[in-house]
Amino acid sequence: MFRSAPQGLRRLSAVAAAAFALTLAVAASASPTSAQSPSTNEIPGVDEIVSSNNIRLLTNVPLSGPLANGINSDIAFQGKYAFAGNFNGFAIFDISRPSQPRLVSQVSCPGGQGDVSVDGNLLIMSVDSSRSDDSCQSTSLSATNKAAWEGIRIFDISDKASPRYVKSVETNCGSHTHTLVPGKDRRSLYVYVSSYFPSETFPDCKPPHDLISIVKVPVRNPTSAAVVATPNLFPGDSGNPPGTPSTETSGCHDITAYPKKDIAAGACMGDGILLDISRPEAPRVITRVRDTVNFAFWHSATFNNAGTKVVFTDELGGGVAAECLASVPSTKGADAIYDIQGWGKHRRLVFKSYFKIPRLNAETENCVAHNGSLIPVPGRDIMVQAWYQGGISIWDFTNSSRPKEIAYWERGPVSATDLVLAGSWSAYYYNGYIYSNDITKGLDVLQVRDWRLFGAEFNRFHQLNAQTQTRY
Repeated sequence: MFRSAPQGLRRLSAVAAAAFALTLAVAASASPTSAQSPSTNEIPGVDEIVSSNNIRLLTNVPLSGPLANGINSDIAFQGKYAFAGNFNGFAIFDISRPSQPRLVSQVSCPGGQGDVSVDGNLLIMSVDSSRSDDSCQSTSLSATNKAAWEGIRIFDISDKASPRYVKSVETNCGSHTHTLVPGKDRRSLYVYVSSYFPSETFPDCKPPHDLISIVKVPVRNPTSAAVVATPNLFPGDSGNPPGTPSTETSGCHDITAYPKKDIAAGACMGDGILLDISRPEAPRVITRVRDTVNFAFWHSATFNNAGTKVVFTDELGGGVAAECLASVPSTKGADAIYDIQGWGKHRRLVFKSYFKIPRLNAETENCVAHNGSLIPVPGRDIMVQAWYQGGISIWDFTNSSRPKEIAYWERGPVSATDLVLAGSWSAYYYNGYIYSNDITKGLDVLQVRDWRLFGAEFNRFHQLNAQTQTRY
């Protein structure tokens, strides 16, 4: 999603303008597609739930306490716990009984974006709203002020009932998202921090900003965490030239790592990139792709289990606009599937097709491709994905050129008259169930039963950070 309010509003205008221009542009066919066309379905009423017959909602846990007025964001998992991020902090749920999640604790620590990842006894949280200081009692402070702080916060979660804030690390332009890359020796944890939208008026976020920040966290001594590298991923250029529909690259929105294969995929505003991360402190770009016709904002990435494909998402409209309308082509605000061809430094990304949910939404519903994860079906490439108020989609991309949806679930708009930010921010599969962090409704737990997912239930994980993929 766009950088968070209030400080994040400083960077909304450029992307919003680009997204608007792209929507108005006349679509041209630059590459072959197999996109699904939206159907003329009946749009559900306010808060009405509709779904395919192979998926059902088990329970919903509403937002509460200090997080009630915040925006739910990303989710991470470890053992019997789910860690739900929020612009105002994070919540920890005991999900040992998925149909009855139990709130264990909530941490009030405002700072938007609130994306979270976990590793061992550590929780990392992204802060993408410039603050008066790094404490949980901080207030908003303009990024034009040199004293403003944003970056990552590190918590000790060995006691789930009482997480302890142990360290902060300031990073260039803050931390919109972050990705964990375990050190080869397992004694260190690397945090790849993604951020974007620099300005000459921001002392700690000046252009050009074609870099990421890499924070090294000693696992046994997290208070020594520090930035160890700021590699420039786009030396010598600034992404798409001004005047093109796609967003000019000035940093990355999100990076997904596949440590077992020493690769990562970056969604970097105007570019999709494939990285070699065999040296975690010195990632190297292997190849990059652009789509100036259909992609407005390269948002996130997901590998298939074999590491031979990447699904990139386009967050047309920044997550705050209605992009699942009949007037928006099915190649825009969608997923793009790329095959990885070749070996070593000669690998390249080859476009195969687009996928977009085949249902129309109301003009009052923000809807676009967003966060998802693989469902660990042996021998198949299937993922579950959030589409904001477009709901949750489960789709198969085993055939890269012919993706198809096999299940869906969604709520109707939260308002019949106004476009209100809402819907599923992140939808992930974890040990037999789908967990969705709904922006306004709270935590949803769903169960899907379909023969095409046979075998997924046997692949169980002790930990899941969707942006750090684990081989199954």
